[in-house]
Formats: sequence, C-alpha cells, structure tokens
Amino acid sequence: MKELQFPKEDQIPESFRLIEPIRQNTYLSNGLMKVWKGKSHDVFSPVCLEKKTGPTRVLVGSYPVCGEKEALEALDAAENAYDNGRGEWPTMSVADRIKCIEKFTQRMIEKREEVAKLILWEIGKSYTDSLKEFDRTVEYIYATVDALKDLDRQSSGFQIVDGIAAQIRRSPLGVVLCMGPFNYPLNETYTTLIPALIMGNTVLFKPPKHGSLLHFPLLEAFAECFPKGVVNSVYGRGADIIPPLMKSGRINVLTLIGSSKVADQLKKLHPKVNRLRAILGLDAKNAAIVTANADLDQAVKECITGALSFNGQRCTALKIIFVHKSVVDEFNQKLVAAIGKLKVGMPWEDGVNITPLPEPQKPIYLQDCLKDALKHGAKVLNENGGEVNESFVYPAVIYPVTEKMKLYREEQFGPIIPVLPFLRIEEPIDYLIDSPHGQQVSLFSSDSEELAKLIDPLVNQVSRVNINSQCQRGPDVFPFTGRKDSAEGTLSVSDALRSFSIRSLVAAKLTEENKHLLNEIITDQESNFLSTKFIF
Repeated sequence: MKELQFPKEDQIPESFRLIEPIRQNTYLSNGLMKVWKGKSHDVFSPVCLEKKTGPTRVLVGSYPVCGEKEALEALDAAENAYDNGRGEWPTMSVADRIKCIEKFTQRMIEKREEVAKLILWEIGKSYTDSLKEFDRTVEYIYATVDALKDLDRQSSGFQIVDGIAAQIRRSPLGVVLCMGPFNYPLNETYTTLIPALIMGNTVLFKPPKHGSLLHFPLLEAFAECFPKGVVNSVYGRGADIIPPLMKSGRINVLTLIGSSKVADQLKKLHPKVNRLRAILGLDAKNAAIVTANADLDQAVKECITGALSFNGQRCTALKIIFVHKSVVDEFNQKLVAAIGKLKVGMPWEDGVNITPLPEPQKPIYLQDCLKDALKHGAKVLNENGGEVNESFVYPAVIYPVTEKMKLYREEQFGPIIPVLPFLRIEEPIDYLIDSPHGQQVSLFSSDSEELAKLIDPLVNQVSRVNINSQCQRGPDVFPFTGRKDSAEGTLSVSDALRSFSIRSLVAAKLTEENKHLLNEIITDQESNFLSTKFIF
C-alpha cells in the first residue's frame, strides 16, 4: 500500500533522528532525582522502519516501572510538603508562588525542541502540532498566572457587613493526584497540574503510558523551582500504583483525563469519597448535525478537521455525523474527495495530516468496528478506507451507520468517520438525549431560525454548541466541561483556579481592638493570607 509506507532508517531527516534510546533511570520524589535500579518499560514509537523482516517499531527509550513502595513514598513527600496546610508552599504568598511558576516556565522553554521531538516519536503527532502543543502549554501557564493575579487583586480588599469585616480569598485543598492522557500528554497534564500547583496544593503526577519520556527533560526544573515534595512524579503500572494511593485516603483531589469507567473505579477506592474532589475529563461521542440548509463545503471542511485532527484521537473530535437525507449523498461525495487530498506520512513531514497511531491494539479495534459495520449493512465509501499497515490506519468514511453498529455508540477514538442520514431533526436530538455522553455538538446550517430551535434544547444536553464549526476545547479562557459521563468539574484558565481551591475567609467584629490588630497585621505584612498587597 503505497500511501502507508514506512521509511528506511537513512530516510529519516538527520534533525529528527534518535541518536540513541533515552534510558530514564531517575524519577522526582521529595525534591530529589532518585536513581531507579529496578524494572523499566521499553517505549516503542508508532513510527516504524522498513526492514527485511517488515515494519519494525523504533525503540525510543525506557522509563522506570516503580511499585507501590515508591508511590507511597512520593505520597508521603507530598503530604509532608503540604503539612496540613502549614507547609512552606501552601502558606507562601501568591506573589512568591507565581515567581516559582515563572522560573519553571523559563526553564521549560529551554527544552522546547527536545520535548516536541519526544512527543513526535512517542505518540506520532506531527512535529508542527507537537510544537503547537508545547507553545499552547506555555501560553496556558502565563494565562494562568495572569488569571491568578486578577483573582488576587479582586480579593485584596475587605467586605464589611453588619459590623463584621472579612477578607475572602481562595486556599488550597491538599494533595492532588494528576493523570494526563496520551493524546495531549503535555498540554492536558499541565492544564491541571499548573493550576493545582499555583493555588498552593502539592502534586503527584503520573505520566501516561504513551507519552512518558517527554516529561523526563522537565523533572529537574520541577526539582529546582519548587520546594521539596511539592512536585513528585510517579511511574509504574497504573493498576499497581494508583489503587494504593486512592485507598490511603490521603489524596484530596483526583484529576484524570481518561475514561469514565476508570474514574468511577478510582473514586470508589477512596475511603471517604465526600472528602475527595474530582476534576475529570472523560469519554465523549461528539456529534455533528448537518441540516438541509447547511453550506456543505463549510460543513465538510470543519467535519474533516474535527474528525481527523491527530487521527481523530481527541475527546473533542467529531465521532458521528448526522446528515439530512436530502443532502447526504452530496455531503459524502465532498467528504470522500476531501479525504483523498489529505497527506499521509511520517510526523516530521511538512503538511502531514494522517500519522501512525500510538496504541498498539488500536488498529485491531478499528478493524473490528469496520467489520461490525459492514456486517450490518454499511459500506466504506472512500478508496483504501480502513486499510492498515502496522500502526497506520487509513481514514474511513462509513455509511449508512445504524443503531445496530458499534460505531453508533462506542467512542472509536481513531480515524473512522461514521455518517448516518436523518429525515426528522428529532432523530439526532433523540440520539444526544439518549447518549451517556454530553460534551459538545456541532450544528451546520445557514438558517438562523433552524439554528435557534436546535440551540435551545441542545445546550441542556451538552456543555458547548458549536455553530458551523468543529468541536474543540479552546480558547482556553472558555469553560471546558461536559454533562453526563463526559466530565466532572470545569476547566478554563480561571475555572481551573477555582476547581483546585476553596473559598476561605478571615472575619472579625469591628471593635476598636480588632481594628488595631487587623491594621498591624496588614501594615507589618505579618500574614500572607490577610493582606491588601496588590500584584501587578
């Protein structure tokens, strides 16, 4: 299959070659880069090399497979650093915490190309998109700093009601367990880790199985920029190290970007669920609804991007497309033509759209979905659709999809585009109502009255309705959440600060003695919480 060929070793551009595998034998715990002499997990790239024996995955490196002992030691470190809210980090002033975050960010920027290349090799994301992920993460950090400054300025005064003066600020929650996903292993890990840190929490973070090594270049920066025990990395099999952490009851906040099934299991392990705050980004089966009044060229353009960016491996991807029967044939023709223009290739190639998939079992699962759809009467509309070469899967347009098929309900998380026709608008609306997912929907129409009648019911089914555009997370200042099984908690630059903190206040009756005490504390800057200092 010519379009899905892997390169020979000498065909890799020199600037992207791996000189030798990265053997990570240290991890960050209690402020130290601890040496690991135990088992390691080999990391193989989705990128293969053509050899006489066939396509062979490239060895990127290895990382520690720590166990329960090391995980609990990291938990001890985080708990000691928090010290029931008395530690250096949770009692530090907002201005000083910001300085630590900014110092880390500067160190992080120095590793930009190194981290981006590891994203490329570990998960097959194009180099252009890997750099974008890095840059977006840095922008997110700076936006978080600005948002905290705004929040702190708003809290710098006192409220006086009924003879009682109070200063209301936000305080940390405790120890945060942070687990990011493989598809945005840097960005979506940091969109929870950074807000958790900057609000004064201490953190354990577990890198994803696919996308672990890219965090290695940043561990020393964490160690140097934060007090010991504030940031700790935990490596190993999730099934071995995460349950003991949850069962300990010492995790105050669980943040996970992953599946609702895993999230439910982890929450049940905690002995006091009422004390556990969960911030979760979970499953999604986002739908597009293309009405008879849609601009089909615009709809196809957005649906292609929405369904196939990073091979459809995004929770915000469009994973099922409803198209009105009167325009479905024309829509499918345009969709197939657009897919034929996509560039398939290696992630270092300029303008590449379709790259290898990082999950070794994903091609098998996608083929099972296709076989199931074909068995129930669907067809693959585009040439080469669904064909596989090792980690490559060519995009497939499947039509007509029905409720008998896996693709009707299951989140495929890959380059398959299920299309189904509808006659009555109630059909896609009923689908969204019955769905266990409730993240986003995309509506395509040029009729304002038609759009309005769709918007009003659908905002009560999903968290974001997109008009004539793909589903997406950004801009990061917008709230990102979901209904039903798709999320718990809300993330945006400002929402995340609130998610990882709680409102606390200091109050006092305005007696002469209390006025004198408050003035002394504030004037002499004796408290980091009770303060009227203004951060610019």
